[in-house]
Amino acid sequence: MTLKHIRIEPSGQTFTVTAGQSLLEGALAAGIDLPRSCRNGTCRACLCRLASGQISYRIEWPGLSADEKAEGYVLPCVALPQSDVVLKA
Repeated sequence: MTLKHIRIEPSGQTFTVTAGQSLLEGALAAGIDLPRSCRNGTCRACLCRLASGQISYRIEWPGLSADEKAEGYVLPCVALPQSDVVLKA
């Protein structure tokens, strides 16, 4: 099982995510309460910025505009880490 290490800034909280687990699922499993609502990429309650690392999405086009994607915004509820990740939340 490959674990990805995730850090949330500016709080410095850290957690790990297992294969197939979204960033939000990993945070909640670690007892870290991130904003959320729909958990399917449409409500945008969990919107935050990817400071470093790589992600992919469970769905083809999450609820982000092309500009938001270009600026590094991600939706942790449907984002799967492909490397260690730092989020600004």
